[in-house]
Amino acid sequence: MKDASCDNGSPAPLLTAVYAESQVHLIVGGNPLAAARCAKSIEAGAKPVIIAPDTGDLHFSLSEHIENGSVQWVRREFQDDDLKTLGREEVDHVVDTVFITLGGSHPLSTHISKLCRRLRIPVNVSDAPELCTFSLLSTYSDGPLHIGITTSGRGCKLASRLRREISSSLPSNLGAAIDRLGAVRRRLWAEDHAAGLCTASLEGDEDDFTGQSHTFNKLVTEDDVSAAKTRRIRWLSQICEYWPLQKLAAISDADIDAILQAYSSGKNNLDSTNGVGHLQKKGKIVLAGSGPGHPDMLTRATYNAIQNADIILADKLVPEPVLKLIPRRTEVHIARKFPGNADQAQEEFLQMGLDSLRRGRYVLRLKQGDPYLYGRGGEEFEFFRGEGYTPIVLPGITSALSASLFAEIPATHRGVSDQVLICTGTGRKGAAPEPPTYVPTQTVVFLMALHRLSALVESLTTLPQEGSRPRTPWPKDTPCAIIERASCADQRVIRSTLENVCLAFEAEGSRPPGLLVVGASCHILHPHKDEKWTVEEGFRGLDDLRNEIVPENDQKHD
Repeated sequence: MKDASCDNGSPAPLLTAVYAESQVHLIVGGNPLAAARCAKSIEAGAKPVIIAPDTGDLHFSLSEHIENGSVQWVRREFQDDDLKTLGREEVDHVVDTVFITLGGSHPLSTHISKLCRRLRIPVNVSDAPELCTFSLLSTYSDGPLHIGITTSGRGCKLASRLRREISSSLPSNLGAAIDRLGAVRRRLWAEDHAAGLCTASLEGDEDDFTGQSHTFNKLVTEDDVSAAKTRRIRWLSQICEYWPLQKLAAISDADIDAILQAYSSGKNNLDSTNGVGHLQKKGKIVLAGSGPGHPDMLTRATYNAIQNADIILADKLVPEPVLKLIPRRTEVHIARKFPGNADQAQEEFLQMGLDSLRRGRYVLRLKQGDPYLYGRGGEEFEFFRGEGYTPIVLPGITSALSASLFAEIPATHRGVSDQVLICTGTGRKGAAPEPPTYVPTQTVVFLMALHRLSALVESLTTLPQEGSRPRTPWPKDTPCAIIERASCADQRVIRSTLENVCLAFEAEGSRPPGLLVVGASCHILHPHKDEKWTVEEGFRGLDDLRNEIVPENDQKHD
């Protein structure tokens, strides 16, 4: 529902899907943003043309596209005639779309924007909404399904998170299900058309913008001949409207054959209640690990502590799906830790926990991963015990070992890796710790390291400074992987080598929390290819497992 209090009087944008195959997209600039725009254009089937002088600082990914012929590079500054001479012949050489990546303060940005508006060429200027006639959406694609999110330039990267939240809530294989249902519709139309039951074209009602008509649920009687002719198509629309998305996404070819022989479907209406009772614990503190991210990775003991605590003091990196398990009645505080404020935030939590204990409350100190693995758990245990409250410590599945598992990287592998080393990338007061020496049969996991990845990789691959402890530098071709949001639906794995991992991280951006795994075991199950890096998006193994178990439990209630 639209909130009138947030209405600034500006009209809502008209969101459209542009089919850009074979179009010419003019991209002004050679920076990383130009590379991102170029990649999007190629993905959409367009032909990007880069206009940038040959100054030697062209983004590396643009250079690769130019070398393989997927991008044309005009090696000079922009000229006004470029808008009317670099396009397709069928549109009199006028370019189809213009992306300006120079920023709104650059004089060329305003000039080119005015020219494009005069020629009615869609134009997008980075960081200057007032100079744009369109903006790019944060998109999610699954086969024929495409979802776009925009915050109209005001969301401070929130659109990307909203897109991930929406896409992770959708069932897997939904795109394939849409293809199957489309095939059913075409089959029904062809059969009905051959039988003379319908004369309308197939694509007559395929506008995604429109909803169901006012006659969608109208009773079809035997006397209503026109409606009876389209009964099967109407019935398929009912399935699309009323079946649960999980059921639609799981539809198979066998299901298709079965539903073509029926005109109704049953739906289970199961009542679910949350009868978790409140059991107050007096003067008790629990230090618990929340695991790598997915709520199914919580131990039962930690889950019970979440349900029964009076106050929860949670780390900043405890993921939202875990926080959603907290009952509404429970007081919750999230650590206000940011660079330069970690010690003050830690002290604030210690005092808050102590004050609650003295009031006889049940305190849960909820940490990411495991409390004793770079989680200050030992320090907190010592503090509270010194104040007369000995904590109960509950272990958590640490991402240091589980993240590599979810990324299909065996931490140890016979004949390849016989030891695992867990390191921090950030020492006390933010100092850089001394890097480990190279051991060919060792897998090293670096936690809290991605914010200083370049410095870490440089220290690993170069000889130690004079006077430092002797160590062997790591070869630059050593396999490695960045694993972010491990076990969650929006998990991402970037597989690369120490030579290219910094470029990969720069190009793909950050999705905290994350860690770095280094060692030969990174390429055991995913052998190295010719690419400098590969990116794997998403992880639904735990959700799919849950969805397989739930129907069996539901059947017991039938």
